[in-house]
Amino acid sequence: MTTSPEPRTSAERQLCGLVNGLAQQITEHVRERAAALGLTAAQATALREMTGPMTMRELAERMSCEPSNATFVVDKLEKQGLVERCPHPTDRRAKQLLLTAEGTSLRDRLLGLLAQDSPLAGLSPQQQRTLQGLLEQAITRS
Repeated sequence: MTTSPEPRTSAERQLCGLVNGLAQQITEHVRERAAALGLTAAQATALREMTGPMTMRELAERMSCEPSNATFVVDKLEKQGLVERCPHPTDRRAKQLLLTAEGTSLRDRLLGLLAQDSPLAGLSPQQQRTLQGLLEQAITRS
């Protein structure tokens, strides 16, 4: 006699629904906070991910998008005086992205807004680390 795969399938379906629901909440949270600063969600994501000098490819990876999409976003941020492209210190073929002083200030304000009422705020730091580890494990298994 074989056991039905239904309980496992049901659990996976429910988990997928929860992960999707959390992703939607996070997306809406970023969108609202970005709008308060006159940014699009993609611009806010780029600023959030710019933790230091990086190439366009590195930023695109952090944003989980194609480099051409990141280029479009950075073009807009550059026109606003928030980001600048500089020669890469070790690769003459590449450009390095740097936040301007205004970009750093706006990023700091954005991070403060994103921390307010975050969808993850109900989790303790330990629970957030546990969730992060589980999600990383699930993603790297794919």
